[in-house]
Amino acid sequence: MLQSFKAILDDHGQLHLLERVAMPRRVRVIVTILDETMPDRESIENSLLSEESLAKEWLSPEEEEAWKHLQ
Repeated sequence: MLQSFKAILDDHGQLHLLERVAMPRRVRVIVTILDETMPDRESIENSLLSEESLAKEWLSPEEEEAWKHLQ
């Protein structure tokens, strides 16, 4: 079973879990580094939610004509 836990990697390369993790035995782990400059989940969700309303403008015949020269 896969489980995810939040942690911080400090300036010295030490990994600090933000909560106590108890495992019944020794386990292997995979560490994924999250880039703080990436858009957060809320920003991505807002973009996806607005896509349908924006598509009405993007897919209009007038818009197609305006961009036709780039195809």
